Amino acid sequence: MERKVLPCFLCLFQGVLSDLTKVTRMHGIDPVVLVLMVGVVMFTLGFAGCVGALRENICLLNFFCGTIVLIFFLELAVAVLAFLFQDWVRDRFREFFESNIKSYRDDIDLQNLIDSLQKANQCCGAYGPEDWDLNVYFNCSGASYSREKCGVPFSCCVPDPAQKVVNTQCGYDVRIQLKSKWDESIFTKGCIQALESWLPRNIYIVAGVFIAISLLQIFGIFL
Repeated sequence: MERKVLPCFLCLFQGVLSDLTKVTRMHGIDPVVLVLMVGVVMFTLGFAGCVGALRENICLLNFFCGTIVLIFFLELAVAVLAFLFQDWVRDRFREFFESNIKSYRDDIDLQNLIDSLQKANQCCGAYGPEDWDLNVYFNCSGASYSREKCGVPFSCCVPDPAQKVVNTQCGYDVRIQLKSKWDESIFTKGCIQALESWLPRNIYIVAGVFIAISLLQIFGIFL
């Protein structure tokens, strides 16, 4: 029984990593490698801190404290750079969103990710509904024979409070209509603009979370 359970677990774990790779791979960087690198760093830090405290080994404790301080300053540097180079961050997010729009129908996990982002932020596409022309199924060109042609995913639709069941066909043929009528049935704001408008409203929450994590790291050095 144990021999059957273990291979099934490994297959499931491999499938999760495969889905993660399909969703987030950009510029040839495999996210699985990043996950493994983070795991190695966490294991090394945990080992150094635990063994150093038990054996009262000054070298291991200094290594642990120094690495935590280094990670703290790296996080601070990333936050500052992200603020200073907002255009670069915006371009990377646009590339991420557009590349996943193209592969929207290729993987169910990818669909769920895009749909969750669009529903949560009440947005459609990277800069607007027309970005869905990047997908072969939603493209408006005359060469397309898809039923979803000139449409958008259901997650772009303005929810109807009277409907208890999600209408997955609500976005069909929406973009055939005049643009002035789009906002009656779908979200017309792009997800990049939605994120840019969300961040200033929640800047104190974001800053508070960052400060809390930083304080936990600093306190972990002295505890």
